[in-house]
Amino acid sequence: MTHATLAAPRPRTAAPAPPGTRRRRRLFLTPYVFVAPFYVVFAAFGLYPLVFALQLSFTNWKGAGEARFVGLDNYTYLLTSEEFWSSLANSGVMWLLIVPVQIVGGLAVAVLLANARLRLRGMFRVAFIAPFVTPLVAMAQVWIVAFDKDYGLVNHLLHLVGLPDVDWLTSTAWAKPTLALLFLWKTTGFAIIVLLAGLQSVPGDVYEAAALDGASRLRQFWSLTLPLVRRSIAFLVVVQTLAVFQMFAEPFVVTKGGPYGSTTTGGLYLYNHITASDLGTGAANSFLLVLLVFALSLLSVRLLRSRDE
Repeated sequence: MTHATLAAPRPRTAAPAPPGTRRRRRLFLTPYVFVAPFYVVFAAFGLYPLVFALQLSFTNWKGAGEARFVGLDNYTYLLTSEEFWSSLANSGVMWLLIVPVQIVGGLAVAVLLANARLRLRGMFRVAFIAPFVTPLVAMAQVWIVAFDKDYGLVNHLLHLVGLPDVDWLTSTAWAKPTLALLFLWKTTGFAIIVLLAGLQSVPGDVYEAAALDGASRLRQFWSLTLPLVRRSIAFLVVVQTLAVFQMFAEPFVVTKGGPYGSTTTGGLYLYNHITASDLGTGAANSFLLVLLVFALSLLSVRLLRSRDE
């Protein structure tokens, strides 16, 4: 009886990929290749600075040397600081002087531009948006000259009608309204454009049906216009809340935060920490501002959302 010699098993070779597999794989990866630069830039200039600032807020660092970990001391210092709460109060007063006035006034102008048959309507639109695209520092310098107590144009006009001088920029009573007026002049054009876009997205058939039902102009505005532009209003409230609490250039150029700290906003108070090389406290201040603005924005959105949302 002979024994058959066992042959060594042949090594298995990988099955060739079906035709088109590589092509499908390349097509699958192509979108990620195109969006990869955004994520690289975001990680380098967005995510990393954010994480670094959060880490910095728990340290005592002057910009050089080793950062010393101090835990929650920076947050405790700010939350017990009278100057910090004063800056937030100043920003809150500025918000009351700016955002409600801008929403009401901007909506009134937007309705007028959208519905009224005005001559040179395009020129009016350009006139409203021109301050928004004008450099803020240049406008602030004009504000300083116009509202000067002794030589300003505004007080000169008050003289013509027999009214006394007003300390627009050097009194605690008038400094905030003067800055609020500058902010309104600068950004109301943006609000008008946003609200005008919201109004023009409303179908005309809605107003025609309401008119056939006997609804007056006032009723149409209250029951149709306001609900239909609610999202535009909510967007403006969120954006302008963020802008007001971050306001820096206006008080820095016009009043330097005075008189007596009455125009030191949250953004300017944060800048003061940076110039003093107190970077840890400045980072903690920035995160407290972020949390405050987020809470106010969330509250605004909840108050302005419709019932079915």
